[in-house]
Amino acid sequence: MRNTGDDTVVFDLETTGLSPQRDGIVEIGALRIRGGRVMAEEPYQTLVRPQNSLGETVMIPWQAQRVHGISDDMVAGAPSIAEVLPEFLEWAGDATLVAHNIGFDSGFMRVAAERHGLVWAPQREVCTVQLSRRAFPRERRHNLDSLAGRLGLSFSEGGRHRSLGDVEVTAAAYLRLLEMLGEA
Repeated sequence: MRNTGDDTVVFDLETTGLSPQRDGIVEIGALRIRGGRVMAEEPYQTLVRPQNSLGETVMIPWQAQRVHGISDDMVAGAPSIAEVLPEFLEWAGDATLVAHNIGFDSGFMRVAAERHGLVWAPQREVCTVQLSRRAFPRERRHNLDSLAGRLGLSFSEGGRHRSLGDVEVTAAAYLRLLEMLGEA
């Protein structure tokens, strides 16, 4: 689905680790915001079979599995990032991209795009961590759990550290932060 140009896409990744150069993406989730309303009926969500820079499937380390609960069995039949990325780029179109700690998610997407001859060049990126720091300057913690608690938001059952569950909370937080900060 192409956006209208005024869309915002809130996205989140789950990965095999913390380094875009060494680790891979195992899940992408996204929701579109149009006219200040989350288009929950049109989510983007897919598991991704993680690969190294040579295109070989890699195992998900147990430490990562403990965080997000995504196992090797779950991604065994999933498409590779080479298959998923063009589809996601088409789905997002030229929307403003939003993520909680966008540098992390965008960094993984940029490296994946470069490896597969694609371009990751969003017109605009917004980080909800930065918005949280502006809205709550005296708070020390701005992780998604802390922000959700401050705003009275809760994660769906089993939704924390799964891309679509995190995106639902991030999208709601983004809209509330914009209201608080008086920004469009």
